[in-house]
Amino acid sequence: MKILSLISLIILSFSAQAFENGTEVPYFKLKGYPKDTNLSEHKGKYVVLEWYNDGCPFVRKHYDSKSMQKLQKHFKSKVVWLTINSSAPGKQGHLADLKAAEAMYKKEGMDSYSLLLDKGGKIGKMFEAKTTPHMYIIDPKGKLVYQGAIDSISSADIKDLKTADNYVYDALDAALDGKKIKVAKTRAYGCSVKY
Repeated sequence: MKILSLISLIILSFSAQAFENGTEVPYFKLKGYPKDTNLSEHKGKYVVLEWYNDGCPFVRKHYDSKSMQKLQKHFKSKVVWLTINSSAPGKQGHLADLKAAEAMYKKEGMDSYSLLLDKGGKIGKMFEAKTTPHMYIIDPKGKLVYQGAIDSISSADIKDLKTADNYVYDALDAALDGKKIKVAKTRAYGCSVKY
């Protein structure tokens, strides 16, 4: 019995791993709208992962103000932006199927490559995504170069967007210009991911 518990603990510690910056992240496939995605298809490009839950006030701050959509649009020609929903059935923000993802994508006016359904939360748990939004940037070699908050003010108040430093914008701007990312890891804030 103790051996089985130990084996389970070892398996869990490997399956729920966080990635340090500089680590090459594993490829994953997810269904979504308007396109299904295989991360391997995007090697050679910068990729943004954005964890999303439409019922979270912190997400609402960025979508109701249109700041998230503007950020997606600004970098659209230069990066692949993947919005990921890991909310479980019966939990806040759950999207049941591709039809629900399509409706939400259109309602929000998203300009991301796709709104992906992480059924069972496997990808969120693999990245240890803790909040919505929780942001990650992967470089063209498939290595993680940024992880954490979208910006510097951990509030749900739209007014704070005016004075916040947008970490994702700054990181992408630097990386695309061939410069070092000054702030490459921050503490993510928002609602907990509803696994």
